[in-house]
Amino acid sequence: MDHTEHIDKQSSAPLPGTLAERAAAEAAAFTTAVAATRVLRSPESVEALRLSYLGRKGKITALLEDLRNCSKEERPAAGKAVNVLKQTIEREIELLKTEAGAWQVAAKLAATPLDIHLPVDAWVPQGSLHPVTLIRREILGEFRRLGFTVYDGPEIDYDFYNFSSLNMPSDHPARDMQDTFYIKEQDHLLLRTQTSNIQIHCLLNEKPPLRIVAPGRVFRVDSDPTHTPMFHQVEAFVVDRGITFAHMKGTIDAFMKAVFGANMKTRLRPSYFPFVEPGAELDLQCVHCSGKGCRLCKQTGWLEVGGCGMIHPNVFESVEYDSEAYTGFAFGFGIDRMAMLKYKLDDLRTLFEGSYSFLGHFPIFT
Repeated sequence: MDHTEHIDKQSSAPLPGTLAERAAAEAAAFTTAVAATRVLRSPESVEALRLSYLGRKGKITALLEDLRNCSKEERPAAGKAVNVLKQTIEREIELLKTEAGAWQVAAKLAATPLDIHLPVDAWVPQGSLHPVTLIRREILGEFRRLGFTVYDGPEIDYDFYNFSSLNMPSDHPARDMQDTFYIKEQDHLLLRTQTSNIQIHCLLNEKPPLRIVAPGRVFRVDSDPTHTPMFHQVEAFVVDRGITFAHMKGTIDAFMKAVFGANMKTRLRPSYFPFVEPGAELDLQCVHCSGKGCRLCKQTGWLEVGGCGMIHPNVFESVEYDSEAYTGFAFGFGIDRMAMLKYKLDDLRTLFEGSYSFLGHFPIFT
């Protein structure tokens, strides 16, 4: 039986003597209880002491109720004794509450401190850079090393920049080679199908000599293991006096060796693109079989990665360049395709599925 329970049971029966004598006895008992509370040093013991004396069923309440039973002669002295006792208890309780706050602080300071440090050996997922971002950084880094300037342009552009100025007027059959997203009720606006639109913006705003690399997102209505409706492309072009096909071949070869290693071989095959003349397909030696022949390269030892050629005179004329004075070359390829080859992926769509189990294999720093 604790102290409070003992007091409550005592209060249920009248104490002997006058009310003033009972008040004096309670004062002595309270002094003993205060001493015991200070030994316990807890806010809970202070609250228990307060309730036992000042609560609705406490000792002071019982004494005040018994005043009505006192005689007229006894009542003044008894009332004064009970009031003095009540004020003393209230004052002592407030003092104990203040001390209880200090007890709590002391207890927290004496307790074992909370270690807020993370374990140094804990594995925390750090994320990673997307493989397209990694290869894009590497590509642009190598072009900068070769003296190229990075140029940007709009993804929603006018027909003039994406087609007409690139030797593809509205009735040109070459437009059938690309399935294009047009802006509703704005037939002259479209999502660019190639970063070649940046070539036109640059030629209209800059003057030769030019060495430009233009990366960005492009859009075509296409979706299969090697094509997606949105993909990343980069185009590089050079414009100056006396630029030849040999300059282009040397630039391509130096760039591919920088990205894929000194043993990488390239080849050019004659092909048609409306904005270059002559034009060629750009092939890389198969990165999987090193040119020996495999399923990926269809036993040819080569992988097609992009197109290239000498900038068509009609393109120069559309931006008011003298095609007799200036020549230039351009070549482009898919950044996503380069990521597939660099990291030996089988399905282009893997790059855009957002799978952490796949993306987590790539580094966060380069």
